[in-house]
Amino acid sequence: MSHTHEHKGELLNRVRRIAGQVQAVERALESETDCAKTLHLMAAIRGAVNGLMEQFIEAHAREHVARPDLSDEARAQGVEELLQAIRRYSK
Repeated sequence: MSHTHEHKGELLNRVRRIAGQVQAVERALESETDCAKTLHLMAAIRGAVNGLMEQFIEAHAREHVARPDLSDEARAQGVEELLQAIRRYSK
């Protein structure tokens, strides 16, 4: 997937930030931090994951669905992959 390779550094930085946020929740639980603060930490994780997912959805749609030189078969496969990922993420 060339489109992920082109943005590998940016994507890895986003994933590392998310990992840091998850570690912050772990630390909050270990130290018995107030539940409201922990809820805010978890909400931040969800927002970060949503942003990452949005970035991947857009990149996949542009590269595997909307690119003009794709065959009908490749385009259909790209759409199906995208829909499967969205369905799974929505659960």
